[in-house]
Amino acid sequence: MDDKKTYYVSVQAETIMENQGDSAYEFEIKATDREIGLLQEMFEMKEDTDNLSAIRAHIPYVQYHDDPENDSYDEWLQAIYRKLYELGTPETKQHIESMGILD
Repeated sequence: MDDKKTYYVSVQAETIMENQGDSAYEFEIKATDREIGLLQEMFEMKEDTDNLSAIRAHIPYVQYHDDPENDSYDEWLQAIYRKLYELGTPETKQHIESMGILD
């Protein structure tokens, strides 16, 4: 069984750090190496869908709410926050709850 370690995560910068002082972060989590690998994959999938939605942004007649790329981006972002909530410290869980993103 993998031991959980403390990590510091920035969703905005898409970074996962072991050292608290390395960079700014929003969330503190406890995770195994496997869970960190999954979270990194989720960040990559969100980045891929973000790139697709950026291409779509140049097509003025497609509205945001009729755009599968934006829907996919939103779904990945919510999945990341769900995973952070699952792995988060009590403070992280409280912060995510206050955001209302998982409603």
